[in-house]
Amino acid sequence: MAADLFKALADPTRRTILDELTERSGQTLFEICSRLSMKHQLGISRQGVSQHLAVLEAAGLVETRREGRYKFHDLNTAPLRQIAERWLVPDPSEPEESTP
Repeated sequence: MAADLFKALADPTRRTILDELTERSGQTLFEICSRLSMKHQLGISRQGVSQHLAVLEAAGLVETRREGRYKFHDLNTAPLRQIAERWLVPDPSEPEESTP
């Protein structure tokens, strides 16, 4: 799973898509394409954006849901938290929590 996550984050276009979903989760493919074109001046086809979204979905960073004929893309940050927690080292200056 970590390999898929790092692969997904390695591409600047995918990171831009994640930035847009951070700003407003629940966007359709059309909305994402429009924002990439207008806001970031990225000349990428709908098919290209769809392929990037598939990589993000395989890594668990994007979840999709259908409502009628529309498909919405939502950001899922849980995989990022798992990676961050994997290498966190406890701060020795902080007192340890005692368990009753």
